[in-house]
Amino acid sequence: MPEQLLTLEQVADYLNVDRFTVYRLLADKDLPAFKVGNQWRFKKKLLENWLKKNSNVQRKRSQ
Repeated sequence: MPEQLLTLEQVADYLNVDRFTVYRLLADKDLPAFKVGNQWRFKKKLLENWLKKNSNVQRKRSQ
């Protein structure tokens, strides 16, 4: 099964933050991501791992 990739807007929605917060996390090199052309992409599994390491509160999965 291929890894699920998320867009910046999807990540902002998933984390329940503004997209500018996602940009700040990217600028701080805090969020695992890579660029495809000029657009950011996020592997959902890496994002979930990052969230576990950086949050004391377990997030209810939306899916």
